[in-house]
Amino acid sequence: MGDNTPFSMSTMSDALQHIRFSKGISGSIPPPGFSPLASPVSDTRLNAVFCLMTSGEGVAKFKEMISKSNRKELRMIVWLMTSDSDYFMEIVRNKFGSRRVQKLLGISDYLDAFFHAVILRRFYDTVTDKYASYVVIRAMVVFDQVKKHGMYEHFLHHALDIARNQYGCIALNEVITDADDPLYRNLLLDVVARNALFLSSDPSGNFVVQHVLKLHDLRCTLNVAVSLRGHCVDLSFKKYGSYIVEKLVEVEESMAVVVLEFLECDGDRLMRLARNEFGNFVVLKALSVTQEMSRVDLFWGLVHKLMPFLHLLRRSHGNNIANILESTK
Repeated sequence: MGDNTPFSMSTMSDALQHIRFSKGISGSIPPPGFSPLASPVSDTRLNAVFCLMTSGEGVAKFKEMISKSNRKELRMIVWLMTSDSDYFMEIVRNKFGSRRVQKLLGISDYLDAFFHAVILRRFYDTVTDKYASYVVIRAMVVFDQVKKHGMYEHFLHHALDIARNQYGCIALNEVITDADDPLYRNLLLDVVARNALFLSSDPSGNFVVQHVLKLHDLRCTLNVAVSLRGHCVDLSFKKYGSYIVEKLVEVEESMAVVVLEFLECDGDRLMRLARNEFGNFVVLKALSVTQEMSRVDLFWGLVHKLMPFLHLLRRSHGNNIANILESTK
């Protein structure tokens, strides 16, 4: 549906007169590839709803519709939007359509049932779209617990694919943050932590790992650390991987996992990490945190391992690390 013809409340009223929300509904929502010319009545009502929801200049008209439509008219409009999945996707993939559908969410459980059903039918497509994903995020705030549980199950089923999508990762992060069900929140955190290594190397997935670490959930942080044990050096050489390792170093309980791995690797490799454009920040953080936390054994272990390479750290990305080494003499 790409026809943004002018919309008016009279057009909508005329269109709604042709709809009976009962067993005798006139016409039907067109399937993909449907030619609107074959049914003038369907064409009128579908175009009217589409223009109402997606027109860039339709904000005032949409508000007027919300304020003036009675319950029966609203449910007819929502039914029209949601009875055909492709038609619904055309609306929510539109910037204005997404915003207006969000406004309709939470008005009543009855209307939410229509939205819940259509979102689940096209869950992955919705949650990974630039604009449609915000409909899912809003739905997870306003839906009742029964509907939310259905959504959580879909998030769990598609979690890794959603996390690796540039828009899906944003939606997943929002849902984890706002999750009001402890069981599902922990299940989602467990999926991320269990697959932290896989996600850390992905351009979008690493943002999800970073996000769960920022939530300061100790159980999740330790699980991430366990999943990344033995890979912290490799990740620290990479831009996004270094961010994740830094987050682990900031927490005392997971810091030891990282620092012990640094102490166990070859001195030459640790030196190269300290000179690396990304790794130097992780090594610097490890030195600073172990010193601040009075982990003398770990701090001096790093100092002794790096001291033979002091001259190589100068005039490189590791200059700040060299300054700390110098201060210990």
